[in-house]
Amino acid sequence: MSQDIREFISPFTELLAFGEPTHLEHAHTWIRNELFEQLAGLGYRSIALETCRIRGLLVNDYVHGGPGDLDVVVKEGFSHSFGEHWPANRELVQWMREYNADRAPRNRLSFHGFDFQTETTSAPSPRPYLEHARDHLGEDVDLTIDDETWSRDEAVLHAEQSPGRSEEAVRLREIGTGMLRRLYERRGTDEAWARAETHLQAGLSLLQYHRECAEPNPLGVRLNRLCQMRDGVMARNLLEIRRAETANGPTFVFAHNAHLQRTNSSMEMGGERVEWFSAGALVAPILGDRYTVIGGTLGRNDSFGLGEPDRATPEGQLQSRFTTWGITKDKPRGPSRTDTRLEMGYFPLDQHLMDGVDALLHVRAGRPVTR
Repeated sequence: MSQDIREFISPFTELLAFGEPTHLEHAHTWIRNELFEQLAGLGYRSIALETCRIRGLLVNDYVHGGPGDLDVVVKEGFSHSFGEHWPANRELVQWMREYNADRAPRNRLSFHGFDFQTETTSAPSPRPYLEHARDHLGEDVDLTIDDETWSRDEAVLHAEQSPGRSEEAVRLREIGTGMLRRLYERRGTDEAWARAETHLQAGLSLLQYHRECAEPNPLGVRLNRLCQMRDGVMARNLLEIRRAETANGPTFVFAHNAHLQRTNSSMEMGGERVEWFSAGALVAPILGDRYTVIGGTLGRNDSFGLGEPDRATPEGQLQSRFTTWGITKDKPRGPSRTDTRLEMGYFPLDQHLMDGVDALLHVRAGRPVTR
């Protein structure tokens, strides 16, 4: 089915967030594409996805008519394997390029990633991000480090194996903060300057992340802080994207519900309960009524064993309202479903989640992810 998205946004909305309840199904990504086509007709000129901020620059270059092969751009321009295994993302990139082809620059659509460069339990070396800024500044400084020492999983999971408090890390932080100061002294409005700042902020954020990994904290404390740091970077990226896009029009955002809801988020990870303030919870007080959130929900997905929900649950009540999918501001009450498993990555609807969104987009039956 198709619904008019204008029924669920206000004239004040500048950042429209649409969440998915799990990364393990495709239906919400296809619906996202349909909604973005509607939104493009309403003056929205950008989309931001839960993928690496730096990698997203490659996608944006391509949709603006830059050179490249679509398959390569989709593979390299998305993190978390969200490119080559998510056909709706490939279609989105292709459609945006075609949409932009015969339009003036001010009317073209832009693509952004707003995620951190990390997974929760792994983080890359900060070297390439710092080198990009160094080269922009034209400085001669040696940033050679052993990338493997920084990027291996053990560097995040075991404090004693993290380089985050090493002399090398201290040197990199000093170099990075110095470059940031000199970059701002040469503040510009051109694209090259903006990209240098984006890369440098990414490198400094990674150094901070690795510094946290080096703290000898219990696993639960470590995971809480790392999840919070990731969403903190996501929130900063969203605000930076809005600053860049203010003159162009509103921005459509797509990610897991846990990153977009206004309320704090929680999940089980490594046998620990982890709680943190989502990116949505961080940007909402700043943007106020300019931030609108539509939470994604799912009734059934046979491919990973999510069966038909009990009729008393919120998902069960929503199943009876829509033949395929639909959006509603009427949020049902009922006991949370108990037929989910951690590996599904599905967060059942409960009052806390519904308090953090303005509307719900319910899908009766999801599509499987093919890997």
